[in-house]
Amino acid sequence: MAARVSSGNVKTKTIFSVVLLLLLCMEMGLIPSRGQAATLPNHEVQAIKEIAAQLNKKDWNFSDPCSNKTTIDRPHADQYYNTIICNCSISANVCHVQTINFVGQDLDGVLPPSVAKLVYLKELYLGQNYLSGAIPREWASTKLEILVVSVNNLSGPIPSFLGSITTLKALGLESNLFSGTVPPELGKLVDLEILFLSANILTGALPVSLTNLTKLRVLRISSNNFTGRLPDFFRSWKQLQNLEMQASGFEGPIPSSISVLNNITELRISDLNGESSEFPDLRNMKSMQKLMLRSCNIRGRIPEYLPTLTNLKTLDLSFNRLEGAIPNFADLMELSTLVIDLSYNNFSEVSVPPVCRETLLLSQCLNPCSKDQYSLHINCGGKEVTIGNVKYEGDEDPGGAAKLFHSPPNWGFSSTGDFWGVWSSTNDYIANNVSILRMNDSQLYTTARLSPLSLTYYARCLANGAYTVRLHFAEIVLRDNRSYYSVGRRIFNVYVQGKLELKDFNIEKEANGVDKEVIKKFTTIVSNNTLEIRFQWAGKGTTNVPKRGIYGSLISAISVKSDFKPPDESRTKKFIIAGVVSALFLILMTLGILWWKGYFGGEPSREKILEGLDLQTGFFTFRQIKAATNNFDAANKIGEGGFGSVYKGVLLDGTIIAVKQLSSKSKQGNREFVNEIGMISALQHPNLVKLHGCCIEGKQLLLVYEYMENNSLAHSLFGSHGDKLKFDWPTRQKICVGIAKGLAFLHEESPLKIVHRDIKANNILLDRDLTPKISDFGLAKLDEEENTHITTRVAGTIGYMAPEYALWGYLTFKADVYSFGIVALELVAGINNMKFRSNEDYVCLLDWALVSQQNGNLLGLVDPGLGSAFNKEEAVRMIKVALLCTNPSPALRPTMSAVVCMLEGQTLVHELIMDPSVYGDQSRFKALTEYVDQLRNQSSSESQSFFCSSDTARFDNSSSTVPFASSQS
Repeated sequence: MAARVSSGNVKTKTIFSVVLLLLLCMEMGLIPSRGQAATLPNHEVQAIKEIAAQLNKKDWNFSDPCSNKTTIDRPHADQYYNTIICNCSISANVCHVQTINFVGQDLDGVLPPSVAKLVYLKELYLGQNYLSGAIPREWASTKLEILVVSVNNLSGPIPSFLGSITTLKALGLESNLFSGTVPPELGKLVDLEILFLSANILTGALPVSLTNLTKLRVLRISSNNFTGRLPDFFRSWKQLQNLEMQASGFEGPIPSSISVLNNITELRISDLNGESSEFPDLRNMKSMQKLMLRSCNIRGRIPEYLPTLTNLKTLDLSFNRLEGAIPNFADLMELSTLVIDLSYNNFSEVSVPPVCRETLLLSQCLNPCSKDQYSLHINCGGKEVTIGNVKYEGDEDPGGAAKLFHSPPNWGFSSTGDFWGVWSSTNDYIANNVSILRMNDSQLYTTARLSPLSLTYYARCLANGAYTVRLHFAEIVLRDNRSYYSVGRRIFNVYVQGKLELKDFNIEKEANGVDKEVIKKFTTIVSNNTLEIRFQWAGKGTTNVPKRGIYGSLISAISVKSDFKPPDESRTKKFIIAGVVSALFLILMTLGILWWKGYFGGEPSREKILEGLDLQTGFFTFRQIKAATNNFDAANKIGEGGFGSVYKGVLLDGTIIAVKQLSSKSKQGNREFVNEIGMISALQHPNLVKLHGCCIEGKQLLLVYEYMENNSLAHSLFGSHGDKLKFDWPTRQKICVGIAKGLAFLHEESPLKIVHRDIKANNILLDRDLTPKISDFGLAKLDEEENTHITTRVAGTIGYMAPEYALWGYLTFKADVYSFGIVALELVAGINNMKFRSNEDYVCLLDWALVSQQNGNLLGLVDPGLGSAFNKEEAVRMIKVALLCTNPSPALRPTMSAVVCMLEGQTLVHELIMDPSVYGDQSRFKALTEYVDQLRNQSSSESQSFFCSSDTARFDNSSSTVPFASSQS
C-alpha cells in the first residue's frame, strides 16, 4: 500500500547547528554575504593567482580579490556562488582570506595545492564543478574547518592525511569517484560534525576509529559498496540528527543500539541484504520527521507507537515483509502533512483501505477483458505518436507519489514513492528533454516517465503465449558536457514478469552518452493474460546532480508484441470483412480521385504536412518552447514578419535559441513554410543557419534555430545608428567569402542541389563571431540534375533578382550568383542597393559600380567609413568578382566555387568591362524604381506584411500582392 495524505504545509524547524547551516545553504539556494573589499599581503595575492590557475578560473578580479565581482555570465542560475570573505580583524591594516566559495562554476581544473598557502583559510567550498584528480597532499597542513568538494570528478582513495586537519567540523566528499576503503585516520577528526561520503565507489568496512567522532550530527554514506554487517557504532553517535545509509552495501539486521539516537530527525536506511529482523525500537525518537526503512528485510508488525511520533512527516516502509494490521495514523494526519508508503509488503487485503493501489486490488479495479490483445505500444510520459505504421499510445497522466492509472481497456501503471530531499509535485514525475534530440524516432524520447521508487506498467488482456518486450531508454536529464550537470549517475533495476532483467542499469553508460537511445529486448511468457514491467530505484547513484531530488528510474517508451500470429477467424467472417474492405476501398479511391481533381478544394493543413515529413531534426514540446521564451515574453522578441514573430529563448541546458512562431494570419502558405523546414533540416554547413528542431502541437507551429547574436547583415550594416556595427575590412572579406562558400555548398556540394532564390542582406545572419549564415529557405527550389533550368513562377526581392529570372522566369543556379554579386557590392560600399540615391545619374548601386568600372575608379565604391584602413587589392578583387556575378548573361557568370577561389586569391579574376547600356535604357531602371516606390507608398494603408524592414519588396508575379520578406529568419 502507498498513501499520501496532506493537511496543510508546515515549516520545517531549524535544528542544525551554525556549522550545518553553512553547508546546507548551498543546497537550499542561500548565498553567503560578500566580504568587504580589502588589501591582502603579497604572498596571499600570489597564492590566489596560483589557485585561480589550478582551478582554471578565469574571472577572478585580483585588483580587489575580496569583493571578487565576476566578469562573466553565470553558467548556472540555480546553483552559483562566487564569494570571497576576508578577515581584517586579525592584525592591524592587514586582511586575510578566510572563506572561498566557488560553487556551480563548472571549473574544470584540479584541486589547487596552493590552498595550503592561505594559512588563515577556514572555509573552502568547491562543490558543483568539474574538477578532477586527487586531493592534494599539501592540504594536510591547513587549518580548515569546512571543506566541501562534493559533485565533481575527483577520484582515487580518500587520503589518510585528511586526518591531520583536526580543525575540520564539516567534510563533504559525496558524488565523486573516490574508491578504496575509508581511512582509519578520519577518526582523528574529533570535532567533525558533518560527514558526506555518499555516491562514491567506497568498499570494505567502516573503520572502528569512526566511533571517536562523538560530535557527529550528520552522516551520509549512501550508494557505496561497503561490505559486512551494518556497524554497531550508534552508541558513540548519540548526537546524530541526520543519518543516511541507502544502498550502502551493508547487510542487515539493523543493530538494536540504534534506539539510542534520541536526537534523530531524519533516518534513512535502505536495501540491506542478509538476515531479517523485527522492527527496530524507535519509540524514544520524538523529534523524528522523516523515517525510511525501505527494503531492509524487516518482518512482523508495524509497532503501535509509530503514530505517537507527532513530528513525523514522511514514512517509507516499502519493500519489506511486514504484515498484520496497520496502525491508525488519523490523528497524526490531522496535525501535519504526512506521506506514507507501505507498498510491497505482506499486508492482507482486509488491512488495506478500500482504495485501489498496487496489485492487491488490481483485478477489482479494472474492467474485465472483452477480447485478447497481441501487442501494446506506449509513449511513456508523452502524447500519442506514430512511428512508421506503429501507433504508440499517449501516457500523459502526471503520475505521483501514490498513483494507480489505467487506460481502458488494456494497460495501466502504478507509481509509488516521493523524491526525498525536496518537496516534490506532480510535475516531477514526467521528464522533458533539456536539449536537442537527433536520434531516430526522437518523438519517443522527448518525454519520459520518472519514478523515485517503484513504477510498474501492466499490459492486460494479452493472449497467453510468448512475447517480445522492447524497452526504450534515453538519458534526457543529465548532461555529458564539461559541467557538473554531467557528473550524475542514474542507476536502477528493471523487472519483467517479476524476473530481474537489468541490475544497476545506467542509461548513459549503456547508450555511450546522453540524448542517445538504447533499446533493451527481452522475451517472456504471459500465462494469466497480464504482463508486468517494473522499474525500481534501489538507492544507488547520485541524488544531488544537478540538484537535490534528481534520481530514480526513467523510461521513454514500451513496445510489446506477441511471438505468434493471432488465430484465424471463421471463413464467413473473412468474407464479410473482405467485402467491407473492398467497398471501403472503392469509396476511398473515389474520394481520393475527387480530391486529386480538386473537387474538395483547399490544401492540407500545415500540421498534417509536417507530421508526414521525415525531418532530420529534433522535436520540441510547446511546453518547452514556452519555458525557453518565458511564455513568449515581449522582451524576448527579436524580430517580426508576415509569418509571425521571432523570439530569443534559452533551453534548460543553457542553449540559446531563436524561435520562429508562425502566425495563424500568416501570408506564408503551407508549401513555403514546409519547404523551409524540409530544405534546411537536411542541410548542415558552417555558413547555413542551423535548424535545431520544430514544434507541432495543434495550431502551434514553431521552428527552433540557433541564435544569431548579431541579427542580419542588413540590420548590422545598414541599420540605425544604435544597431549599426562598424565592420572593418577583414570582417567584410570574411563575410563575403562565407556567403560564397554557403552558396557553393547549396549549388554543388549538398546532397540536395538547391537554388535559394532570395539571397539578400536581410537573409544573411551573423553569429557572435560575425560568421555569416544563409537563412530563410521558404522560396528555395530543388534542382533536378537532368534539367538545364527550372521554369517557375517568379518570387524573390526586387533589386536582387537576375534579369532572366525576373523577366522570363528562367531559373538556374546563376540567379543566386547574380544576387550574391549585389550583396558583395553592398558589403564593399556599405550601402543598400535599393536605397542608393547618389544623384540622378545612377538608379542603384550596381549602376554606379558599372559606371565606376568604365571610369577606372573602382576604389571610389569603397565605404568612406573605412578611411584608408582596407586592403586595396582585396577590395578591387571583390568588386570585380561582384561585377562578374551580375553579368546580364547567366552563361557568363561564374559558378560559386569559382567565386570562392577568386575571392581567396587562388585564381585570377577575368575582368569583363561592360557598358551600363547593356542592361537596357535608363527608363527601364527608373520604371522599376517607380514601381517599388509605389509599393512603399501603399504600405501605410495596406498590410505591413507586404514589406520587409529594409523596404525592399519581395514579389510573386502570379499574384497581385507582394508577400513579406523576412528580416529575421
